[in-house]
Amino acid sequence: MLSSAPVSLGRRDWLWLLTIWAMAAAALLLRSLTQGEGLPFFTDTDDAMRIVVARDLLAGQGWYDIVQHRLDTPYGTEIHWSRLIDLPLAGLIALASLFTGPGGAAFFAGTVWPLALLGVMLFLSARITLHLVGREGLLPALVLPLLAPAVLAEFMPGRVDHHNVVVVLVLASLLASLLAQSRPLWAWLAGLIAATALAIAVEALPGVVAAILAFGLAYAANPARAANLGRFGLGFALGMVGHLALARPPALWLSAACDMISPVYVLASIAVGAAYLLLALVPAPRQVWQRLLALAVLGLGCIAVVIALYPQCLAGPYAELDPWLRDNWIASIVEAKPWHLSLGEIPAYAIGVALPVLLGFVGALLALRHKGQLRLEWLILLVFIATTCLIMLAQVRGARLAVLPAIPALAWLIAQARIAYLARPRLPQALVLVFAWLAGSGLAVMLAVGAGLALFPQERAQQVAETLSGRLTCLAPQAYVDLRGLPPERIMAPIDMGSHMLLETGHAVVAAPYHRNEDGVLDAFRFFNRSAEEARAIATERGLGLVVTCDGLPEMHGTGLGEPGTLLNLLAQGNPPAWLADVSLGGPLKVYAILP
Repeated sequence: MLSSAPVSLGRRDWLWLLTIWAMAAAALLLRSLTQGEGLPFFTDTDDAMRIVVARDLLAGQGWYDIVQHRLDTPYGTEIHWSRLIDLPLAGLIALASLFTGPGGAAFFAGTVWPLALLGVMLFLSARITLHLVGREGLLPALVLPLLAPAVLAEFMPGRVDHHNVVVVLVLASLLASLLAQSRPLWAWLAGLIAATALAIAVEALPGVVAAILAFGLAYAANPARAANLGRFGLGFALGMVGHLALARPPALWLSAACDMISPVYVLASIAVGAAYLLLALVPAPRQVWQRLLALAVLGLGCIAVVIALYPQCLAGPYAELDPWLRDNWIASIVEAKPWHLSLGEIPAYAIGVALPVLLGFVGALLALRHKGQLRLEWLILLVFIATTCLIMLAQVRGARLAVLPAIPALAWLIAQARIAYLARPRLPQALVLVFAWLAGSGLAVMLAVGAGLALFPQERAQQVAETLSGRLTCLAPQAYVDLRGLPPERIMAPIDMGSHMLLETGHAVVAAPYHRNEDGVLDAFRFFNRSAEEARAIATERGLGLVVTCDGLPEMHGTGLGEPGTLLNLLAQGNPPAWLADVSLGGPLKVYAILP
């Protein structure tokens, strides 16, 4: 029998936490410092753009002005991101700017922010596991997140976009939901945390839904917890209203949007808050099934109200995106594909993220049967695992939310296996313990699957791996040295280069990989994949001065490459149209001046 969970971390627990965090942070920092000059520090386009946005805020761009004025040049386009992430990054950049230049300040912010969040994530993982499992689960709770590729990738130096914050907030929401069962204040905090997560990014929706379900199930299991429904509901609704006022100017408070905080999600939160407050105020039905029925009826009512007023959001955040872009651009993004499709392109990663989650789900089911006094808490954990797992199955990138809720259940399985081994130290028990550790480690699973696949290479998986590695040389700071010295120009470049062009230079670009940059993305596809005459018309309409390409980017091998007369085809043959002059000075980038 495992020991009862402590209320908080003790001195020895903190020592373990700080030691493991320091070792992980040092290893990650060393990796970023020794990765070589030919690779970018900000490897992801979202991270590069986030630094651009934070710099613009420091330079005086208004809090409510979320237009990226150098994107979709010369028009500019709105970026749907939260200022709540820009603010700390801007603060870190401003601090570092006192003793270093722009590049060093970006490196400082890009290192401190994710590593600090890594420490918070490890604390939350440890605290949840101590609550559910006891100290026997502490070591797995601290080590397994560091062996989960989907998790660790979000806390590497250079990862400054909102994903790691959302991961931390979903984990905090889980902890608050657990603690609220014995401490009413945490119900209020759970609502506020859920609102903050959703205000930062709609991708937090699975965690928010899990928290809503958790409080509903707690009420169904025990009507004495009805007051917590009201506390959570009010905290959630008031938090969303406050975040809307913080995120958007009053003139846009009634402007609906499916991809960011807007009246759509505020209405949903108010509906949930009103439903939960109603259940908290009226006498609870006596039977469990009656309480579940009341929750179901009110829940369906909330959904119906939101759908009736905003039916367009049923299609998701890309509801208003051009159909061609949905089919030919969004559908080709590897991380946005369903889990079963990603098996053919990134098989080691897909299996490496899924197996620990599946094992955690099984572990939570088993713990639910054994942990009588904490059965409700384990049920809440099970809800978080199941909800986030569904998103992972829909889009493999959802694994970053699904893995961490499974960690306490994996820790429980490891603790059980350890107890069985200590009671009977034989080879079968030792093998079970080793298997529990290895199967719970996504990295170990990935390495094992990768080794197996190396014996039977898959062409598609190899193509994806080569594409991902080849693009990095196109994004390295050294590639932009020559462009950095030129006066500001309007540039047409491959879509995946757009964010780094804005980060590394003072130029403006037509396209970067954001769905709100719909016109720019469409023009970029047309520019390279259609006739040179059409490309010329786009350049004239937008007043472009330069065309910049890089062979390492997949867009340079698009559908127009094999079609005679397209700009892509002409550039590949080394025969650009007469209105383009090659002014490249070496390096991976090809630079063409657009002649009058």
